[in-house]
Amino acid sequence: MKTILFRSLLLFMTIATCSVIATAGPKGHDLRADRRDIRTDTRDIRNDRRDIRRDGRDRRADARDYRDDKKDGASKQELRSDRRDIAGDTRDIRGDRRDARKDVRDRRADVRDLRQDKKEPGQ
Repeated sequence: MKTILFRSLLLFMTIATCSVIATAGPKGHDLRADRRDIRTDTRDIRNDRRDIRRDGRDRRADARDYRDDKKDGASKQELRSDRRDIAGDTRDIRGDRRDARKDVRDRRADVRDLRQDKKEPGQ
């Protein structure tokens, strides 16, 4: 009876020790690189949004210039060229907005993963 009790106690202590050792470890070091990546992604997204807004302002200014040229009676070739430029700028801005939206979604997923990693015990 004593040997069974002693062996079961020894087995329990071995399992407890192994589980404590498995959860101990450098927890924050792995997360530091992830936080740095999220920070740089946030910075990049902010810069992209600024660029998109600037491009939108430039496109609106081009549209105003186009209307002024049309009133002044510019040649059809110039007006056609201006229309093509404005349409191309519009397409570029739409593509940039889609890219920025995708980057935001990716960043949100990274933040969710980081939060989940914080909750899980380290390995």
